[in-house]
Amino acid sequence: MQDLKAILKQYWGYDVFRPLQEEVITAVLNGKDTLALMPTGGGKSLCYQIPAMAKDGMCLVVSPLIALMKDQVESLRRKNITALSIFSGMSRKEVINTFKVATESNCKFLYVSPERLETSLFKEYLPGLDITLIAVDEAHCISQWGYDFRPPYLRISKLREELPNVPILALTASATPAVQKDICQNLELDNPEIFRQSFERPNLSYSSFKVDSKINKIIEIIKKVPGSSIVYCKSRKRTKDLSDLLRLQNISADYYHAGLEQDIRSKKQEDWIHNKTRVIVCTNAFGMGIDKPDVRTVVHADVPDCLENYYQEAGRAGRDGKTSYAVLLSDERDLKELDEMASLRFPSIEDIRNVYQAVANYLQLPIGTAGEGQYYDFDITDFLKKFNLTSHTALYSLKALEQEGWLALNEQVFLPSLVMFTSNRERLSIIEKEQPQQDLLIKTLLRSYGGIFDQPSSISEKMIAGLIKKDSEEIKQQLLQLHHAGVIEYQPQKDKPQLILLRNRMKAEEITIDMVAYNKRKEQFQQRMKQMVTYVKEEGECRSRIIGKYFGDSQIKPCGICDNCLKQKTTALTKEEFETLHHRILNMIKYESLHTKDLLQKLNGIKKEKAWKVIEFLQAENKIEMDAGGWVRLK
Repeated sequence: MQDLKAILKQYWGYDVFRPLQEEVITAVLNGKDTLALMPTGGGKSLCYQIPAMAKDGMCLVVSPLIALMKDQVESLRRKNITALSIFSGMSRKEVINTFKVATESNCKFLYVSPERLETSLFKEYLPGLDITLIAVDEAHCISQWGYDFRPPYLRISKLREELPNVPILALTASATPAVQKDICQNLELDNPEIFRQSFERPNLSYSSFKVDSKINKIIEIIKKVPGSSIVYCKSRKRTKDLSDLLRLQNISADYYHAGLEQDIRSKKQEDWIHNKTRVIVCTNAFGMGIDKPDVRTVVHADVPDCLENYYQEAGRAGRDGKTSYAVLLSDERDLKELDEMASLRFPSIEDIRNVYQAVANYLQLPIGTAGEGQYYDFDITDFLKKFNLTSHTALYSLKALEQEGWLALNEQVFLPSLVMFTSNRERLSIIEKEQPQQDLLIKTLLRSYGGIFDQPSSISEKMIAGLIKKDSEEIKQQLLQLHHAGVIEYQPQKDKPQLILLRNRMKAEEITIDMVAYNKRKEQFQQRMKQMVTYVKEEGECRSRIIGKYFGDSQIKPCGICDNCLKQKTTALTKEEFETLHHRILNMIKYESLHTKDLLQKLNGIKKEKAWKVIEFLQAENKIEMDAGGWVRLK
């Protein structure tokens, strides 16, 4: 087995491990089932990547996030590490080719989306894959009592039947104690080692403000704190509206959401990462897998629906260890919406059946259609318009149908561009001579992508354009010309939402939901809402401590830099101040009762918060009493 620090230095360029990484890696290498709770930016991926490089065989990585899979695979390949991925939307032919390469090459990492684990193809090729470690990313998705339950995760434990002696490493950034217990049970972890990194972020100042004008507050924050910023919003339309308003103030801003074309999203993301854009205004589709260490502010223009999401998104600030700010803005409407959210998130069985019927009509699927396992392009905007459905009812009914195993909607299916040469080498030589304008492109493809003659290879038109100093649109046109000439088979990248039928088409009235589990999920959701409202409204307790306690970390000390801690500092009383106030208040009410308003007025020059502290102390000591009308008298 190779030296761990040598691997870390050779492939990742780091000299030392981050907190807990080495302990997790050692447990995995000792063959132990392991659960690692590491906050966003804590370096979770290295916890399976290093042990996989240190031992023989392949690491199977289960991840629900296609964009993140893609980023990880590309990152590993840039380090000359063989990595492949199989996910929703790939054709049978592409999946077979990927499995063949995985079994016949020195592949170290195979990334798989959870719904692929039970397919017949996966089961067929599994015995030929030399899997020595299973990594389950976003492991909280396995708990139906958590905030992001995904039913395919419940099937991961069946891998144990085929791979009984292979250790499992479960990774998550945010899981409450109940969800941690669920992860261990549902993955059937055998006497697992559990590592919890502290939820403390000593350089991150949390604050919550109730405001009348959110945009004014956002402008104030961005102008006050220099550096890179993220502003999170709930709706796609709002991302554009807010970024336009910021630009009117001469602030370099752009917007980002999942409804944009892949190329546009990538460009916006790159511009922000390289500080060409200062502020990115986005939905929660932004941020996964992006490790930009110098983000100074993360502002939430809308209140998230749970502390798990808030903690992950806020945690994208200050990963370089420098002072940064996580600011949550709210108004009365936000809190009212949180109260009503449970009824929106959990539609009635009638609504769910109506949406299922609308989907069947939209895809033109008659009753009894053998649609199980079929993928369909699904334009959600077009669907809502055609069937006059509200987005909340439709999306959360689809989510309920997914959690009950009827169908699945994947809004971020990404299929990269694929190329395979169909000409033999002799004909290729003739083409190169006859069409010199295509010669450079052909040679670049052959040099850049090994095995492109034997199987479809994922290519990047942008990278090729950079190598031969041409525009990427021009490269796409040339690839299409070669495709039509029969020289290559070229499939441009695909980036459309996909709807997958998990069972054959049924009558809508025959659709059933486990109402006991459904109502329990609703109850858990309401609890998370309450915790979020408590966080927003809390004016006394340290915000780091509120977050830590929620995730079962009660060891966190007051941070000293959140809005509540700073408030406590400004209202702290010295012994002399306390004594002086104590006597002044008692003397003022010695002969007559005073209304609190008059009392505070007579204490002119003293901060109200300090005065109230002394009044509350005197009440607690039974030296004074205050009636319901606010009148204070000696007791």
